[in-house]
Amino acid sequence: ALAEALARGRTVGELSGRTGIDPWFLEKMKRVCAMADELGAVRSVRGGRAVLPAALLRAAKEAGFSDEQIAQCTGRSAAEVTRRRAAESIGPVVKQIDTLAAEWPVRTNYLYLTYHGVEDDLVPGDSERKVLVLGSGAYRIGSSVEFDWCCVSATDALRRLGYAPIVVNCNPETVSTDYDMGHTLYFEELTFERIRDIWIKEKPLGIMLAFGGQIPNNHALSCAAAGMPVFGTQPRDIDRAEDRHKFSSLLDRLGVPQPEWAEVTSRREATRFAARVGYPVLVRPSYVLSGAAMRIASDGRALGAALKGAAEVSRKHPVVISKFIEGAKELEADAVAVRGRLLAVAVTEHVENAGVHSGDATVVLPPQKVYLETVRRIRTITGELARALSITGPFNVQFLAVDNEVRVIECNLRASRSFPFISKASGIDFVDLATRAMMGAEVRPVPASLLDLDYVAVKAPQFSFSRIKGADPALRVEMASTGEVACLGEDLPEAFLKAILAAGFKLPERRQVLLTIGSLRDKTRFLPSARVLHEMGFTLYATRRTSRFLEDNRVPNIRLYKIHERRKPSLLEYITPDRLDLIINVPAGYDRKELTDGYIIRRRATDVGIPLITNLQLAELFVKSIAIKGWDDLKAEPYDRYVDIQGRQQALVIRVGKGDIRSVLTGLEARTGRRVEYQDSEARKAGKG
Repeated sequence: ALAEALARGRTVGELSGRTGIDPWFLEKMKRVCAMADELGAVRSVRGGRAVLPAALLRAAKEAGFSDEQIAQCTGRSAAEVTRRRAAESIGPVVKQIDTLAAEWPVRTNYLYLTYHGVEDDLVPGDSERKVLVLGSGAYRIGSSVEFDWCCVSATDALRRLGYAPIVVNCNPETVSTDYDMGHTLYFEELTFERIRDIWIKEKPLGIMLAFGGQIPNNHALSCAAAGMPVFGTQPRDIDRAEDRHKFSSLLDRLGVPQPEWAEVTSRREATRFAARVGYPVLVRPSYVLSGAAMRIASDGRALGAALKGAAEVSRKHPVVISKFIEGAKELEADAVAVRGRLLAVAVTEHVENAGVHSGDATVVLPPQKVYLETVRRIRTITGELARALSITGPFNVQFLAVDNEVRVIECNLRASRSFPFISKASGIDFVDLATRAMMGAEVRPVPASLLDLDYVAVKAPQFSFSRIKGADPALRVEMASTGEVACLGEDLPEAFLKAILAAGFKLPERRQVLLTIGSLRDKTRFLPSARVLHEMGFTLYATRRTSRFLEDNRVPNIRLYKIHERRKPSLLEYITPDRLDLIINVPAGYDRKELTDGYIIRRRATDVGIPLITNLQLAELFVKSIAIKGWDDLKAEPYDRYVDIQGRQQALVIRVGKGDIRSVLTGLEARTGRRVEYQDSEARKAGKG
């Protein structure tokens, strides 16, 4: 709006007075807008295209315009702008981030690129075995510390293998942007233009895309087109998994079931598909992370709203619509392969049924409520996909399971947000294994027995709804969690209660619970749990339909009246921490309907700090767990009480010359805190041990 106002002739002083924004910022914006106008002036001339002046091109780059933005302003392609820039030798220079406030000459590996300079501070050396590692970018819902952990673990593995990792990331909150994480760190945006600039400067052996989430993966085809070698799974195979048509054809060829789907470009096509397969349907844009703009539509009105949101999020790609299978269990396989051969696969189970985003789900390892044949089928399909896509490195496959029938939702040829969880829960570092496979180091398959644990690990999500005014705290297909906690226990109830308590949930000590459950099917399903709560001494409060259902089934309860009923006892009067210490509110249907009674209950519970459960399966597990386990049963045991790290790590083989062995041993013992054993190959050949 400010840019538009400046274009219409409004002054900086006027806008500052209207908005309260300091004129300093508005002057900067005015300069950017003026540069865009100047670029637009050379868009075309009569009889041909105007030449883009070198001075203007350099000024635009100094002002922060990307080649893509310059192309849009001047009516050219980004490739034309890049070629013109190269012809005029207009490129960025490498500068060091000054950690000494200019009080002393700085020498650091903490670098950035700028067009405001004439020479590089440092000339990168050619002797190191350099590998470019792309980070995850800004923290946001869907991509956060889990991918940063993957990047840091990958750089550690590269160092152990004798490589010099060059990390590219732009978030000061990440561990990967600590100066001692990589051999070199570029504090830069993760656009392809900037990645290519760093590539030209550093001349690394190749690039790693697999550990920073979706953003690096989106650059796979651009890297291939630019001749930049990608370690691990190749860009054409990444595209075969990302492109819905190609992946669906692959599943058909393998005979692997999948939900019915269609790619649509109009509301008419979407309506026809929904009429053919039946509601509900799932609508989602392509090439996005964390379920952005993903919706479940249960009728034509909801379908229209979902299509509008998806089109706004992903304008470049058509919208994918698929049949939503109700009552399906969701499972995931996180795996590592080398040249299409599986090295390790961990199968995790979601507590919540399909319809809750995987990033918001409560995840269990190993699966507890799944048929053994279902797990076997998942492992088989995962192996088939690894072979068909020639996977080398990490990947994740998401599944739906109804009884023993398994369907594939999608396959991501990169590390998933579950990789830290399964690595820590099992004691097997999946990222280290994947990195070794991608770099051609010696790797051995991990026996399945090491991933079928004799304890249970549960990952519980954390939310920030209390900090987001007006947000509906119900779990949906679009991700909302801002963190996660994982805990270990002897069984599922123990691990689950530990995890949700660690995530900030409070147990209902006064035993005052409000039940509001939407559909008749969900009421019927929750009835045994309601009886358990009553037998445990809970006072049950309920709204009209839920109260009547409980009375009809001889479960004592106290009815609370909603706002519009204008009777006592009032629902809003009771939603206070001194009267209730748990609310179970399970909405009916999938559509977003704000300002309903259910929304008001959920929002008020969040605002006053009453523990809230909005998912039926989660509520059932919670009731079962508190019925079995008390506070004294939740023991705080040390990590190695469950996970045998020493028994699960692979041996590290290092070949060194005789003159280096003592320093290598000393360094390893200092870093690991363990005694290091070694064998002399010549002595072994001579039979001397």
